[in-house]
Amino acid sequence: MNDASRRVALVTGASRGIGSAIASQLAQRGVSVALHYLNNRSAAESTLAHLPGAGHALFDADLADPSATAQLWQRVIKHFGRADILINNAGLYLEHTPLNTHYDAWLSAWNRTLAANLMGPANLSLLAAQAMAARDEPLTADFGRGRIVNISSRGAFRGEPDAPAYGASKAGLNALSQSLAKSLAPRGIYVYCIAPGWVETEMAKEHLSGPGGAVILEQHPLGRVNQTHEVANAAVYCALDAPAAMTGGVIDVNGASYLRT
Repeated sequence: MNDASRRVALVTGASRGIGSAIASQLAQRGVSVALHYLNNRSAAESTLAHLPGAGHALFDADLADPSATAQLWQRVIKHFGRADILINNAGLYLEHTPLNTHYDAWLSAWNRTLAANLMGPANLSLLAAQAMAARDEPLTADFGRGRIVNISSRGAFRGEPDAPAYGASKAGLNALSQSLAKSLAPRGIYVYCIAPGWVETEMAKEHLSGPGGAVILEQHPLGRVNQTHEVANAAVYCALDAPAAMTGGVIDVNGASYLRT
């Protein structure tokens, strides 16, 4: 199956921001998109209404809930009959600075963040991988049997002092991506990971326009933070065009704001 217009992609956190941009670019390539959202149905409906083509659909679920995650996958498969691409984009950022957070609040932040940012993608990846591997159709040389793209963060490498659970969850997502890539490659299922820096989204707007905004901009040689379409470009490339040899790669999309060695 080499024609992208016959493929189906599940994009989590697709109601706005990076997820919305990814869904739009996939739809422009002819992919049928299952748009996941948590509770902002109006934003999800707006994204759906602006997608080119037909056959896209909305699905709500709390990915921090394992049973809801399994039900989401089942609903997507029931609706579309298959899913060739999984893009784990949904995420949660909760501030909990180590020296100013009560123990109960600390536990809550860690539990909620890891459940949404790591366990949700891990559970969906398991369901996707098993479904993709079970197909008896021929393996295509260019695409494989399926692809998983995880949206991580530069915070996995540089640390997140105000939200350590976020940094840890994204570091875990990187390791998950690499582990899955090694495990699934023999079955023709390829796994990629995108690690953005600051992105101009609604979620980041408060930080960028606040007192720390100037400090954030100073980190970026481009003189601006990343744009949603730039991160989406990278994710869609991995979902449709990246060579199999790139499986397991963690790709920085941060405008040289943080360089790994």
